[in-house]
Amino acid sequence: MIKTPFQIERIRKAGRIAARVLRTCAEAIQPNRTTDQELNALAEQMVLEMGGFPAFKGYRMFPASLCVSINEQVVHGIPQGRVLREGDVVTLDIGVFYEGFCCDTALTVIVGRADYQRKRLVRITEEAFYKGLEVARAGNTTGDIGAAIQKHAETYGFKPARGLAGHGVGRFVHEHPDIPNIAEPRKGQRLEPGMVLAIEPMLVMGDPEVEFADDNWAIVTSDSKPSAHYEHTVLITEGEPEILTIE
Repeated sequence: MIKTPFQIERIRKAGRIAARVLRTCAEAIQPNRTTDQELNALAEQMVLEMGGFPAFKGYRMFPASLCVSINEQVVHGIPQGRVLREGDVVTLDIGVFYEGFCCDTALTVIVGRADYQRKRLVRITEEAFYKGLEVARAGNTTGDIGAAIQKHAETYGFKPARGLAGHGVGRFVHEHPDIPNIAEPRKGQRLEPGMVLAIEPMLVMGDPEVEFADDNWAIVTSDSKPSAHYEHTVLITEGEPEILTIE
């Protein structure tokens, strides 16, 4: 679980690529745009042009470079030509390999205008990530991160999606340890300098229970209410944690 400076630098470079791609794709979202021919194609082209490789494409046979999860889809949505509509809550999730090491990052945006509660869901999800980041320090635990995320979500009337969590990342897309979004403080794995973690709150507007969609990839809310997702790859250091998925 502990990464060397050599490995961390490559994850950092992968993170810069992913951050730029994610920002560009988010800026490209607008009503009537399709998720496969435009967003997924744009993401894959950019990653390859910058010397990376899409980490999700082919991973466990996933067919795309970019996960696009809309409204009730919490994670792992396949971009399949769905047309974006005004008010849709859209999560973009991407992983990038660079010279053998990878990162993972996601954000949620709203297409055009939306009601207050959808905007609030997206905002609180991002805030929950930063609450988790505040305690992502050596000597604390993965449970401290999850407890901070859970507390912030529930304070504002939202809940983390049940059974979904963050994870270690670096040599592979998913590594140990799990980073829960529902947890008790001081429980779980102790954090140490050199750990690289994907911290990713996934909050729902209604019932926290989730299930697989018919395609056996997308995970959706059981009551079909909207969800939001915010994620960065984070390095645990001797002091302040470092976000690696930034430009």
